[in-house]
Amino acid sequence: MSDKIRQFAELVAEIKSHHCSLRDGCQQAVPGDGNIDSPVVFIGEAPGKMEDEVGRPFVGRAGGLLSEALATIGWQREDIYITNVVKCRPPDNRDPLPEEVEEHKKFLARELALINPKLIVLLGRHALHWFLPAEKISDIRGTAKRRGNQIFFPIYHPAAALYDPRLKDTLMSDFKNIPVLLEKIGQLSETKSPVSSIQSSIF
Repeated sequence: MSDKIRQFAELVAEIKSHHCSLRDGCQQAVPGDGNIDSPVVFIGEAPGKMEDEVGRPFVGRAGGLLSEALATIGWQREDIYITNVVKCRPPDNRDPLPEEVEEHKKFLARELALINPKLIVLLGRHALHWFLPAEKISDIRGTAKRRGNQIFFPIYHPAAALYDPRLKDTLMSDFKNIPVLLEKIGQLSETKSPVSSIQSSIF
């Protein structure tokens, strides 16, 4: 077993066994899932009812739409890593409170440090707010953003497209730009161009 796999297994075990203010109100904590060598990480808000029952992120209707979107670019769930800002389901699927996000931030930080993705896709306003709090999802979705050496790509949460079907075409269009963005990041890395040029050179 490689050191990375061992560290990830330890993190998953810690997430599953942790106790937070949400833990007594849900069936189980839901760690991230997928390929820990993926160059891209997708981050959502929190587990829903189905995720709480199954113990995996994005397995409900929103997860089905996510898989559909991935298929349009030739990817499967197993190809990427997906997680949530909060690992436990809030009561009645309400928005997580700031203090609940704070309780879980160490887990997300460790996931990202372990995977070290080239790109982080932020699914919806809650994931966006955690990393880019001054931005609005409706203003910057579909646009690459940089903070430090990390590149973010905010898009609508699949659940938003289920709630408002008019957003589905936008979601699918944004997904098609993810491989393009990854390729551009790779090219800039090879030429050692500044990461800041990504924002202006792609979209």
